[in-house]
Amino acid sequence: MSTFGCSLAVASTLGLGAFAADWPCFRGPDHNGISGETNWVSAWPADGPAIAWKAKVGLGFSSFVVGNGRAVTTGHADDRDTVWCLDAVTGRELWKHSFTAELGDKFFEGGTTGTPTLDGDRVYSLNRWGEAFCFDAATGKVAWTKNIATETGIRVPGWGFGGAPLAHENLLILNVGDAGVALDKSNGSVVWKSANKDAGYSSPLPFERQGEWFATFGSGQSYLAVNLKTGKEAWRIRWLTQYGVNAADPILVDDLVFFSTGYGKGAGQFRLGEGEPQPVWKSRTFRTQMNTAVRIGNFLYGVDGDSTEHGSLKCVDWKTGEDKWAFAEVGPGSVTAAGDRLLLMTDRGELMAGPASPEGFKPTARAQVLGGKCWIVPVLANGRLYCRNARGDVVVLDLRSK
Repeated sequence: MSTFGCSLAVASTLGLGAFAADWPCFRGPDHNGISGETNWVSAWPADGPAIAWKAKVGLGFSSFVVGNGRAVTTGHADDRDTVWCLDAVTGRELWKHSFTAELGDKFFEGGTTGTPTLDGDRVYSLNRWGEAFCFDAATGKVAWTKNIATETGIRVPGWGFGGAPLAHENLLILNVGDAGVALDKSNGSVVWKSANKDAGYSSPLPFERQGEWFATFGSGQSYLAVNLKTGKEAWRIRWLTQYGVNAADPILVDDLVFFSTGYGKGAGQFRLGEGEPQPVWKSRTFRTQMNTAVRIGNFLYGVDGDSTEHGSLKCVDWKTGEDKWAFAEVGPGSVTAAGDRLLLMTDRGELMAGPASPEGFKPTARAQVLGGKCWIVPVLANGRLYCRNARGDVVVLDLRSK
């Protein structure tokens, strides 16, 4: 295994055309779950913020990507998956593409799980069964499509492929196989592939080191990094989570990598350098099953607990792993951030906003904005918050400062 330098910098690798406040890929343009927007309202009436629009997109757990006036997500209905492209301001349908797909309701209600990616004038999507698409973002015309599992011979993991595609230069990187697959963005041909082993469910996270680009993957048994041009492995940390659910994306800062998983596994921070990554700290009390934490300053904010537990929002010291506080009865919800403020969505659809502070979470506003199962992280883009539940009810809230 190759050695790995100590200087790491996470950066956006998106194509041109993204506005400053757009959200063109899962976890945003900086891949950290944090919006750069500051001029948004974090206090609202008891009945909630103003509603910009509503929609129904079908069963699933796909989040939204937003760019160039378009909002894109996926859903399942009537034995078909659909990629939806809606007007980001009005919710008007711009185009949709439906295709036959299994429900996949083993151990849960099924439906879509991965989030699409906007890259300039293209939309890329990968469904649970390996169907990859490249669409014209303006018209929805299919530029190319293929089943990656069939073409590569790589098996589909237990819950199907998850995460979101990563568009990097001329490549499309997918969490398929033990350590990813790279396609040529222009035609979908395979550039490199990894071993026929179970993928995890995280999204590829890009970072640069000494002029070369890498990405991390959660596989069925590890978190690891590979060179994006060659697929050559840079480092690997064995990380066994029940059912192979390494789903939450890592967080990279300088020469430190952090990840956390559910099912009682917990979290760990490791130092990267020459030789094998070395543990800095581990914790059994911070277990993010699905949605990645956000790091603000020297603290992590994320949802601890599995879908079968009474999860809580927790604050954890980045340097030591020490728990600072817990805000109870959140369930397996999600948290995103904008500047130094948090936006928390509980698993029951209650939205809260409040400052990110190691002293505790004190919401400045809260409101019931959705019903049903809400495991999907909301997206703040251009002053609007895009929220949805598992059954496909969408509500977009106007948080713009008047």
